[in-house]
Amino acid sequence: MTSSLQLPRRTFLAAAALGAAAAQLAALTPAFAQAAGASRRLEPLKSIDAGTLNIGYYEAGPADGAPVILLHGWPYDIHMFVDVAPALAAAGFRVIVPYLRGYGTTRFLSADTPRNGQQSVVAVDIIALMDALKIQVATVAGCDWGARTACIMAALWPQRVKALVSVSGYLIGSQEAGKVPLPPQAELQWWYQYYFATERGRAGYEKNRHDFAKLIWQTASPKWNFDAATFDRSAVALDNPDHVAITVHNYRWRLGLVEGEAKYQALEDRLAKAPVIGVPTITLEGDANGAPHPEPSAYAKKFSGRYEHRLVSGGIGHNLPQEAPEAFAKAVIDAARG
Repeated sequence: MTSSLQLPRRTFLAAAALGAAAAQLAALTPAFAQAAGASRRLEPLKSIDAGTLNIGYYEAGPADGAPVILLHGWPYDIHMFVDVAPALAAAGFRVIVPYLRGYGTTRFLSADTPRNGQQSVVAVDIIALMDALKIQVATVAGCDWGARTACIMAALWPQRVKALVSVSGYLIGSQEAGKVPLPPQAELQWWYQYYFATERGRAGYEKNRHDFAKLIWQTASPKWNFDAATFDRSAVALDNPDHVAITVHNYRWRLGLVEGEAKYQALEDRLAKAPVIGVPTITLEGDANGAPHPEPSAYAKKFSGRYEHRLVSGGIGHNLPQEAPEAFAKAVIDAARG
């Protein structure tokens, strides 16, 4: 069961500004809007040393605004939030959109650091980014790997997370959970995970990463008619020299085929207990999500604080922030200011 987040008076101005922007976008013809959208980029980029990485990120909005960190998934990039980031900045938030390890301009500081993709380490990266930027508390929101990372941050460091927005809900897993076989139809949806378990899969992804990513985009969002320019804008981020290693390690780690780093085992042990998340949360799901995802009823009880689930209709697939930016931005505003 969910409880509805109420919209207080102080959010009306932000919501009105967001609505005005949405009205302007709706007035554009579909063809012109898509062409204009594909030409926009989240830039200029900044970078900062944080933990084991030099993290590339986009920042918008007032420096003294309430911080919001937007986390992208695989195989996408920061342009998952190309319309969300400016909307939140216009609503007065300080918006940070980092490239995850293995994407875009983010680089490891040392060649000797393991190219580790286990779930906890990505959250450690973002906590390190917050420390480097001197952000004590932020609203975190994401999709796919980004949603999992946001959930982990809220579960392990609730004092650092003001509110959470997560596409497809509670995504924290464990290697033990990964050992449990699924029904055949569900296993079929995870075909790429088994592909990556082989050396042929690693070599195939290295050779064909752009075509591979486009296939994932198409199957995960079967009703999203993105054009070549929209895809190409994000595909560049996959050319990061560590991208394949991070991706393959992530999926092999989930199946227990490879080990993570010992220094993160205590975090994984805590995550394996599927901790309840207590921060204010809004979960979202598109009505045409073609990627593997749990039913909302399966995770509703994993959120013990103020909680609401929203189904976004209109043929919205897995990449909900880019396909339905108004709905995603509104969820962030409501969660952060609720």
